[in-house]
Amino acid sequence: MPNFLRSSRRNWLKLAGATTLLPALQAAQVNKAALIGPTTSTAEDRERRMQWWREARFGMFIHFGLYSQLGHHEWAMEQEGIPVAEYQELAKSFNPKPHAARAWARLAKQAGMKYMVMTTKHHEGFCNFDTKLTNYCAPKQAAGRDLVAEYVEAARAEGMRVGFYYSLMDWHHPDGARCATDESARRRFVDYIHGQVRELCANYGKLDVLWYDVAWPLSAEGWESVRMNKMVRDLQPDILINNRSKIPEDFTTPEQKIEASSGPWESCMTMNDSWGYQIGDDHWKSPKTIVKNLVTCARDSGNYLLNIGPKADGSIPEESVKTLAAVGEWMERYGELIHKAQFCKVKRSEFANFTRRGNSLYVHVHYWDGQRIGIGGLKNKVVKASFYPNGREIQFKQDDFRILLTDLPQNAPDSLVAVIELQCDSEPDQDLENVRVSRPRMQVGV
Repeated sequence: MPNFLRSSRRNWLKLAGATTLLPALQAAQVNKAALIGPTTSTAEDRERRMQWWREARFGMFIHFGLYSQLGHHEWAMEQEGIPVAEYQELAKSFNPKPHAARAWARLAKQAGMKYMVMTTKHHEGFCNFDTKLTNYCAPKQAAGRDLVAEYVEAARAEGMRVGFYYSLMDWHHPDGARCATDESARRRFVDYIHGQVRELCANYGKLDVLWYDVAWPLSAEGWESVRMNKMVRDLQPDILINNRSKIPEDFTTPEQKIEASSGPWESCMTMNDSWGYQIGDDHWKSPKTIVKNLVTCARDSGNYLLNIGPKADGSIPEESVKTLAAVGEWMERYGELIHKAQFCKVKRSEFANFTRRGNSLYVHVHYWDGQRIGIGGLKNKVVKASFYPNGREIQFKQDDFRILLTDLPQNAPDSLVAVIELQCDSEPDQDLENVRVSRPRMQVGV
């Protein structure tokens, strides 16, 4: 994942997003309009394939490769200028403990996640899967086995949907850069990439997600992305494909930020500042921050793909385990409000966030003051206020500009993020502009 030249990376993603015109109709949670531009499926078929994904909301990203052994995160080969001959020596000692992925899948399930996406090949070019197209792969190096197969077995055992990450960019392949200026090199390299994508889609049973990354240095035409993705869909008719092969496909992928779009989207984020294992990176997100991010994604009808970066032996950093266990305890109580969330028009508060189901507005209180809670600009009449999930009623007052919840307990009902349910007389909506403009003001001089 790109930590390198972040500004250039963001510009590339913005450029890719500018050519991705997705259907609008988000409030109704339908996606009937056809994508504009080259794509390999119809809007109707996309709607069918995406039903599970829309309810999943929460997934685990796994960055695992030779870089895990260095402990300098996944871009070390390029950022540190490591020669290819030196870097590939890591393959001779990269030998994770057998079936390390079982712990990943158990943790994903414990955290309330519904799907997983693992790096099958990152930019370094090393393949975690069994491929006939290169010897630079786990089964033919020190590991002596197919790490992707172990991951697939582990994910399915825990009921997780299975996704594959695959980097188009390749720092190891001899044609990985010269393909941009040499047609014969492009032909060889594109055939290699298409061949590996075919292997991944043909050899591991039913797949749910194909997550491409970094299409440098070719265009969609250079990659022959339409032909490649048609092949993928022939092999995997139910698969979801992201937008990083430079054509729109099924969903967009804002990175390290939450940025809703009018069509299906998924924010991918790290738990600290690194995707691959970074031994010195102690900038860990708290469980509260992760829950806030998850609620924001669910509120705006997006998914949250949260990364772990296992160590070289496949073990998960202790900080990640503790944090996801705490998130999992919260999800055990409130997960239905995430997985069943519908697009929510209420968004503004400095102490809380929101999700919605039908006419019920769920107030996720991140900062509890132990006295009262006010929400401005709610356009609907509140019929009942209560704590979720125990249903204990809350006293409230409502006028044209706010609803005020009173007589609250000093201590939050949940130390991580407490939830209050407001049952409204119609779909909840908010208009803070009306508060600003129409709320009575004091007389001059008072």
